[in-house]
Amino acid sequence: MWNRPAGNDYIEKKGSKVPMASMKRGFLPGIVWLVVGSMAWGGAVQTNPMNYDPQVRAAYDRFYNLDFPAAVAQFQQFHAAHPGDPQATAYLLDALIFQELYRLDLLDTTFYANDGFLTGRHATDEDPEQRDRIFALADEAVREADWRLSRNPNDVDALFARAWVRALRCTYVAMVERAYATGFRLATKARDDAARVLQLDPDYADAKLVTGVYQYVVGALPWPFKLMIGFAGITGSKSTGLAMLWDAAHHGVATNLEARTAIALFLRRESRYKEAIEVVRGLQKEYPHDFLFCLEEANLRKDDGEGMAAAAAYRQILADDAKPGYFASAKLELADFGLGDALRGQRHYDEAAQAYEQAARMPAVGLELKIRSLLDAGECRDLMGQRQLAIRDYQAAIDAGPNTSRADQARRYLRSPYKGG
Repeated sequence: MWNRPAGNDYIEKKGSKVPMASMKRGFLPGIVWLVVGSMAWGGAVQTNPMNYDPQVRAAYDRFYNLDFPAAVAQFQQFHAAHPGDPQATAYLLDALIFQELYRLDLLDTTFYANDGFLTGRHATDEDPEQRDRIFALADEAVREADWRLSRNPNDVDALFARAWVRALRCTYVAMVERAYATGFRLATKARDDAARVLQLDPDYADAKLVTGVYQYVVGALPWPFKLMIGFAGITGSKSTGLAMLWDAAHHGVATNLEARTAIALFLRRESRYKEAIEVVRGLQKEYPHDFLFCLEEANLRKDDGEGMAAAAAYRQILADDAKPGYFASAKLELADFGLGDALRGQRHYDEAAQAYEQAARMPAVGLELKIRSLLDAGECRDLMGQRQLAIRDYQAAIDAGPNTSRADQARRYLRSPYKGG
């Protein structure tokens, strides 16, 4: 439920009026997954008026339904119509980055639910052309923001746009390139910009997304990482980070959906599955045909111990995809992989192995997910005593990513069968 400002048909924003007709959606109790947008109200709200533009909202409708080609095309038009505006450039950058993360199966939250993604060697299939386009847009947006700030150092919209762009670039280099040192430097710069926004205008709730994620991630780092950065005076707090994210979720305009997505992921890391499920269900009500929101509820139910109910939820996703036009875009390998996990947890090893192998066979499967699926399929085959089939899966995992941590595991299992644990 959300609160609409009382009084008239307009929203006041620093002396300007924005038609209520351009507003839609509102706050729905919490979730987390790295995206942007949706409308929310409560108390004083300050934001860039561009976030209310009907063309921007229409593009984000496409974005949240995972119709990335249409969203990118609409943001390209908007970007061309607003030369020199860092916010318009940031919209296009946002869509391009998440289109690429989706292609690579890197929006699968199971990959980030523990610290393994920080320490392991992983495989990615980075597209150099898309990388160069993304970095060029990020540089463009920073230059545009710098120019505006050279004229007015207290331009909160320019500061926020620069913070957001740096955070987006950090997301790409950390998730795709695993360049954590570079990502951390970008995150720190983004945090500094967002903190400056809040210093100038405490009601600019969108900025709390960047500061909230930074606070939580630094606070949640494993002790060796935390010890290293602590010597540099860098600290964070999980509770402070979550509080800031909830504020962005309630009051943010450009970032309330992203804040809820982040909250859901962090609640999952805290094993607070039922709270995370409530957040995800709120997002599903808003976007019932978003494949990832449907997938995330099944993932959370699996993690909460609802094994067979989760398996039924994954199968429902696969059945829904067979309905013409139900999902604008569906990465079915993610549902197959989740189904394998759910069945494996119930010791249905044969069905689990089949689901994992189906995920690995999907034509557009990301390299990292393919390797994970094959390794897990081999483990299930070993648990059933199907040694030759297990060897086949392990060898396929090694062939797909020979220099990864999971390939090292597969080599161990070629020498000695997996026995569980």
